[in-house]
Amino acid sequence: MKYDTILVLDFGGQYCHLIGRRVRENGVYSEIVPHDIKIEEIKALDEKINLKGIILSGGPASVFDENAPKPNTYIFDLGVPVLGLCYGHQLIAQIFGGTVKPAKRREYGYAHVTIDKPIGVLKNLGRKERVWMSHSDTVFSLPSEFEVLARTQSCPVAAFKHKTKPIYGLQWHPEVVHTVNGMRMIRNFIFEVCGCTANWKMEDVIERMVEEVRMEVDAGKAIIALSGGIDSSVATAVAAKAVGDRLTAVFVDHGFMRENEPEFVENTFRKFKLNLIIVKAQERFLERLKGVADPEKKRKIIGEEFIHVFEEVAERAGAEYLIQGTIYPDRIESGFRKFSDKIKTHHNVAGLPTKMKFKKIVEPLRDLYKDEVRKAAQMLGLPKEIVFRQPFPGPGLAVRIIGEVTKEKVEIVRKADKIVREEIDKTGFKDKLWQYFAVLTDTKATGVKGDARAYGYVVAVRVVESREAMTASFARIPYKILEKISTRITNEIPEVVRVVYDVTHKPPATIEWE
Repeated sequence: MKYDTILVLDFGGQYCHLIGRRVRENGVYSEIVPHDIKIEEIKALDEKINLKGIILSGGPASVFDENAPKPNTYIFDLGVPVLGLCYGHQLIAQIFGGTVKPAKRREYGYAHVTIDKPIGVLKNLGRKERVWMSHSDTVFSLPSEFEVLARTQSCPVAAFKHKTKPIYGLQWHPEVVHTVNGMRMIRNFIFEVCGCTANWKMEDVIERMVEEVRMEVDAGKAIIALSGGIDSSVATAVAAKAVGDRLTAVFVDHGFMRENEPEFVENTFRKFKLNLIIVKAQERFLERLKGVADPEKKRKIIGEEFIHVFEEVAERAGAEYLIQGTIYPDRIESGFRKFSDKIKTHHNVAGLPTKMKFKKIVEPLRDLYKDEVRKAAQMLGLPKEIVFRQPFPGPGLAVRIIGEVTKEKVEIVRKADKIVREEIDKTGFKDKLWQYFAVLTDTKATGVKGDARAYGYVVAVRVVESREAMTASFARIPYKILEKISTRITNEIPEVVRVVYDVTHKPPATIEWE
């Protein structure tokens, strides 16, 4: 069966794969392809899929840059609808002879657009819509064969369409949750404009992942990096189906885990039919991080040390392949494509050393978002405690300590994190939240304890709501709960004198501080 498919042309935007994710949420298959995909490649793809439409993603470049990424213009002659978003919107206007200039006033964040013609992608939308903007260039005019559909005070052409062809452009990002009716806009495109049928299922994704691991490893042996988190657990379940007893699961206790986490992981996975190896490496990692304050260096050092541990285990086990639970947000933020900006290095992506002893690293979840991974976990029959476990970075508490990592700081942030989790878990907010944790800042402040002056650390509390970690909103936690968290942290941790609450969305911030 050939699935109705929307191709997303990747221009390096942080939200590129979020576009594809939104399409999939509607039961329509999406595939991310290079922005300059050749006609021969599209024809080859068409043997496996039923191409119904193309979306041009946003990107960090300006259409005026000397080496700005451009699509091959044959895509407009394929007879399928095309939708440009943000940078893609500007590209379409420029390619067809419209006027694009640097904006007089840049728009970042929420904006209100006036919809003059609610047709096509904008069908059934109101006169005013709240959307999410992130652009410095603006389309100011269009050639005669196009018409303007929407505008803002500073953006005269915020949305457009070709008068006779199904070609659309939106200056905003409908794929992010901040655009109130963004999903309706995407549904309008894939169903109303492209005429897709929702015939794609998660079961197919799991089968594809198992088959891919089976083909990659072939008759060889593999080890898998198991942290106990949802990503590595699903990757382990998939790999076990594909490789069987030729798989060794390796849990590395680097000393930066949350309270009682190593015990939880070991007790949980000892119940599975797995060859599980626990490596105690606390001192080894701490020594490597001595004197290092830069977050990128921290992540790279941790990534390198993980690989060295895995190589040692693999040599003893005779394994040539390393399987990891890397997911899309990790790869996007690490700037894995030519035109994408690197936000931060993930220890299991760009943090890896350039030379490794493994024949290949296999990443079966690399195209999935966190909520898709959770669905896969449920379908694979993983325990509830794993399926709904809060996301936790691979480098652990090391990237929740701003500045140099020391044994004292690890203990402080571990205690603070435990308090945050305990207090949030008592409330009815737990199931609505994506992540909640403590960060030990590199700032010290004056306080008063026991009628005497105290000088100690500042702890930041971070609580966010999200669907897939590509965007997030800070949670509006009641002051009573925040007060309890603050009081406990300052009372139970003598080294801390001040607690602050992070009220920053993603973007502009990331969820983690480092």
